[in-house]
Amino acid sequence: MKNNNMSNVKAFPGTFPLHEDHNFLTESEWVIFKLLCRPVESFAEDDPEELSVATGNQVTPTRCDELIRIVRIQQLSGIGSWISRIFAEAGLNDSDIRELPAEEITTRVNDKAGYNICNEATTRALAQLQLQWKGAQAKG
Repeated sequence: MKNNNMSNVKAFPGTFPLHEDHNFLTESEWVIFKLLCRPVESFAEDDPEELSVATGNQVTPTRCDELIRIVRIQQLSGIGSWISRIFAEAGLNDSDIRELPAEEITTRVNDKAGYNICNEATTRALAQLQLQWKGAQAKG
């Protein structure tokens, strides 16, 4: 279950709102998946090729791969769909977000965008989340 009680991270001034959720499906994708009775959360366990075939190839395997990565990243505590989409568009996955140095992640995002989406405060907030995930993993 996702836990967004990361108020100490949300409070960093100048930080990208890592916890915020925004719709990341296009209208046509939303209709396709709604007709298939496929909730977005269910994508996490899918294979991109199989998900694409399930849509009648209306959503490409490449896009399905991105959607799957968004959903998997969003499952990390304190991470919302808005930044998950941005991370996935930068070619990152949930393992990358947990394991790569925060500086490398934000550099990849900024390089992909061509401008600074993530600043130093965002990098520090992400590093703090990574420490919290590692602490939770050590306890679990």
